[in-house]
Amino acid sequence: MFDWQGAWASVIHHPLFGIGITLGAYQVAVAAYEKTRWLFLQPVLVSMAILIGVLLACGLSYDEYRSSTQILGVLLGPATVALAVPLYLNLRRIRQLFWPTLATLVLGGVFVTGLCLMLGWLLRAEPMILMTMAPKSVTSPIAMLVAEQLGGVAALAAVFVLITGVLGAICGPALLSWAGVNVPAARGMALGLTAHAVGTSQALQEGEETGAFAALAMSLMGVATALFLPLAVSLVV
Repeated sequence: MFDWQGAWASVIHHPLFGIGITLGAYQVAVAAYEKTRWLFLQPVLVSMAILIGVLLACGLSYDEYRSSTQILGVLLGPATVALAVPLYLNLRRIRQLFWPTLATLVLGGVFVTGLCLMLGWLLRAEPMILMTMAPKSVTSPIAMLVAEQLGGVAALAAVFVLITGVLGAICGPALLSWAGVNVPAARGMALGLTAHAVGTSQALQEGEETGAFAALAMSLMGVATALFLPLAVSLVV
């Protein structure tokens, strides 16, 4: 008699099972978003929900899933470097808007970080939570290192980064259109500055120039946060 339970166990515990369900969940999420264009069907959010459901249904632990998808984490580096392609293709446009870009980075970066800290302070958040939330608008590796350096919790910082990115990608384009921001460079800077990689992914769907400025804003915001945020906190505290 065929052992269905053993066969099923061998499938879900196969090293490629985690990669397969990850790629499959994302493709389903992208297809759903492309067909409906509903804001709340943002691919990252939907694919996360699908993955959580599959892992719970199959009884797989997060540690086992994480170990089977390590190669996807390795590919994040080349994927980030590949953002240099739209930057290069729009290099002339970036040079033309150098000073507005620099001003947006400084003013926007200070406003985004300062507003987050002010709201947390008004809500009487603990200093540890404030330091964890401060680098929420940069990519997870930078945010986790900066948060830990400031006395926050690295794992919790990654959660704040994820929430910020998903909300920025869902609400950002609609808010920018409502505010009359239709210039691709401005939209890209806003999405990359506030919603980091997820916002940049959304910006790339709007156009090459929008994606280029989003990638530029995300990169510069990450560098500025890593360099200046610890210095600013040390001066204030």
